[in-house]
Parts: sequence; C-alpha cells; structure tokens
Amino acid sequence: MDLHVAILGGGPAGASLATYLARQGVSATVFDGGERPPLIVGESLVPAVIPFLKRLGIEDEVKEYGLYKPGAIFRFAEDRLLDFRFGEVRGAETLYAYNVPRDRLDASIRGAAERAGARLVPEHAKLERDGDRVRLSAKSLAAGGFRAQPDWIIDASGRARVLARLLDLPTEEGDRRDAALHAHFEGVTLIDENVIHTDRLDHGWSWRIPLPGRVSVGLVMDKHVLREFGDTAEEQFEAVLRHDPLLNDWGATAKRITPVMRYTNYQLQTQQVFGPGWALVGDAFGFVDPVFSSGLLIGLDGAYTLSRALLSKRKDALARYEAHVRKQLTNWHRVVRYFYDGRLFTLFQIGDDLSDRWFSKPMNFHFRKHMPRVITGEATTHPYSMGLLDFMVNNALLDRDPAEFAVR
Repeated sequence: MDLHVAILGGGPAGASLATYLARQGVSATVFDGGERPPLIVGESLVPAVIPFLKRLGIEDEVKEYGLYKPGAIFRFAEDRLLDFRFGEVRGAETLYAYNVPRDRLDASIRGAAERAGARLVPEHAKLERDGDRVRLSAKSLAAGGFRAQPDWIIDASGRARVLARLLDLPTEEGDRRDAALHAHFEGVTLIDENVIHTDRLDHGWSWRIPLPGRVSVGLVMDKHVLREFGDTAEEQFEAVLRHDPLLNDWGATAKRITPVMRYTNYQLQTQQVFGPGWALVGDAFGFVDPVFSSGLLIGLDGAYTLSRALLSKRKDALARYEAHVRKQLTNWHRVVRYFYDGRLFTLFQIGDDLSDRWFSKPMNFHFRKHMPRVITGEATTHPYSMGLLDFMVNNALLDRDPAEFAVR
C-alpha cells in the first residue's frame, strides 16, 4: 500500500499501531528516542488485553516472563476484603491476565513491529508547525528514510503529548488531583502471590503487583496530604508505609530496590485528536486513573482502531475512531468515580450479602454477567453493561452508606 506513516513514540500504542500498519504493506516508521523512566505504571494487565497480545503474536513470549494473574484482591480494612476471580465472571471471553515487567512487555511489542517490517529510528522526531498542520524537519525526514513528508504523523508520545503541546490543543482534566508514588520492593507481604492487591488507606489507596523476584508498590494520595509525610518522594513513600495500619505490618521491613517515581495529572483527555495529516493515540489522546489497570488496554485498543481508520477509505473513519476511544476514556472515568465514592463496591457487597436469597438470585445472576466484565475491560464500552452499572449505583444501594467503601 502506498501509504507512509511516521509514528512518534515506540511504546505499546505506537509500536502496536506500526505492527498493524506494516502487516498491511504500509511504510510505518517509528521514532523512538528510547529515553524511558526506570519504572512505568501499567504492570498489571486486565483480561481484555489478552486478545491484543494474541493479535500481535506475543502472548507466548509474555507468558515466559510474566506472572499468571487469575484475579485481584481489594482490601478495605484488615478483616474486610473482596477476592475477585476472573474465572468466576459469567460470560467472560478471557479468564486470566498477566503481571508483567513493563520494560520487557514494551520490548516484545516493539519486536512485533520490527518483525512486521516497521522501521524503528532510535531518536526523537523534530517537528515544525505550519498552521494546523505539522511537518517533519529535514533532519528527521532523512533519519526516517522519507523522500517527502509522510501522509500521516501519529503522536504516540504518551504523556509528553508532543503534538498537543505543539498545536496548543485544548484538554479536559478529570476531577481528582492525586499523585502516585511508585517503586519496586523485596520482602512485601501478599495474601496471594499471583494477584494484584488494592488497599484502601487512611488517605488514598495503594497497589501491590507481584512481579518476578519483586513486588511493585504504588501509593495514590492527594498531593497536599502527601506533603505532610515529607519533602521528597522517598521520604513520603517510606513514611506512609510506616504510618498506615494496612501497610505498616510489612512496610517497615520491606526493602526498596528502585528509585521512587512520581506521577501526576493522570486524568486527562485531549479535545481535538486528529487534523490534516495527523492524529493522536494512547496517552497522547487521554489517560485515566490507574486503579483498574485500564491504561494499557485503552492504548492497545486505540492503536488497533486507529490502524483500521487509517487503512479505511471511509470519510468518517477518524471520527469513528475518536468516538470509540473517547467512549473508552469516558466510561472508565465513570467506573473510577464509582470506586472512589464507594458506590461500586457497596454494590458488589450487596450482591454477596443477598446471593443466597431466593428473591435476589435472578438479579444476582444477571449482575455477575455484566458488572465484573466492566472491570475486566470486556464490557466497558458495552451500552447495556454500562447502563446497568449506572442504574444500579444510583438506584440499588438499598439505603446503604457507600462511605464504608469510599476512598478518602
């Protein structure tokens, strides 16, 4: 196919997009400067990611270095937890996922792009703005082997958001202003050595993701509260581990083996995502709170959908791509909001409490087909499943106070 595409960024969204395009004969060139932080959020996958690993042809490779993930544990107090198993989800297409070292996963996806025939350029592209258009600089054209400007420039630069900043594209932020601190540890206690653990803390929440030879630990809290625990990210992280009652039984003895990374502004959508000869994908389009590990799914799904749009001859292909990804982002924002205000797990608790009552069995049977598949990512864009969730969190809490499960 006589189509030339330049992709800015070799992360999962950019590299998988290049894979799909190259397989269809498109000249796909990925500019990947290779400068990545030592740790990246997104180490725990949801089941809906598995079909994309299969489509890329890398699941067997991921299985070799990843840890099989059969579910998740949500803990709200020392004696109160919800053990969520993918194998118990009615109607699910995929009953498992993986916890993965992100550097190796990203390398696997880049390997798929290279095998498909995409060209990887180990440097950042230099861009020039021309009104609402963008161009590669002469130096980047030469580095990418282009004889003329590419037909498309795709921003897959993640939170660097190269095109959004260059073109001054408008954005919409989410309703939370938390910060996430993230590091790897040894000596971390786990209830189950395969599943991700999410703990509600005195303030905010934490994650524990088992990885080969280590555990990824994250703390998500209001930025102002974090400042009360110290001046640096390291001081804040270690003080919270010692202070919070759900963490201090292991936090005082666990050994940190990496630097502490800080992430902020992780609820955002770019309002214009394509223009003449350019488009955004992955985190450059938008990103959500990490609580349900949905970011990688949104990026991989968006890359596949964008590849179909670029190959399509439909005039509305890019608009349809935008609508699809924006629905993903918007619906995940809603699910995250229900987590923070306590309504989501109040609903799950009611389902457990009433599961043996004869009058509730038909509804509970229906609930367990749709609600869990929203969290696993298989039904987050399904109108009925999301509509049922919206209805139930607003009308089926039986006068229970969701504050019991809310995150402060």
